Amino acid sequence: MSTKNATKLYELPNASVTPGLRKMVQSDVHAVTELLRGYLLEFQVAAEFCDEDVKHCLLPKNDVVDCYVVEDPETHVVTDICSFYTVFFTIGGRNNDQLKGAYSYYNVATKTPLVKLMKDALIICRQNKFDIFQAKGVMHNEKFFEKLKFEELEAEEHFYLFNQRLRTGLQPSQLGLILL
Repeated sequence: MSTKNATKLYELPNASVTPGLRKMVQSDVHAVTELLRGYLLEFQVAAEFCDEDVKHCLLPKNDVVDCYVVEDPETHVVTDICSFYTVFFTIGGRNNDQLKGAYSYYNVATKTPLVKLMKDALIICRQNKFDIFQAKGVMHNEKFFEKLKFEELEAEEHFYLFNQRLRTGLQPSQLGLILL
């Protein structure tokens, strides 16, 4: 595929399209906690977040974590969350160039379709000079992979949970957990 064709295939709009999408602020912590706790009940293995956990793990910190919320323009209720954390990579052999990577973190889509929410996350990452966006196949992420043209990596990830007992193995879709 030529660079021109690839650019056209993966082209994104210049601005996000979801009304009410904005960066999370301190006053959103409790609403984000409630949305996240409700969503994570769907999974067999998940973290249990309290307000302090959300404040520590999701409240935006430059070059560490970004979290965006969708606030309903009429009711001012937070309805959706998308977040990602930042990892810097050094590429050897090319004057040690550095790439800025975004990794999908916790995403909750109750009103906005997940594909639309994640497309907005991609747009935000491009606007903020990220070079790559990656997502693990957990927490329903597979629902946006094909539509947003994600490429599957060949490496499988294996999790070992210390001090935990499971009766059977889990499929990635049963995990509501992102391990850093």
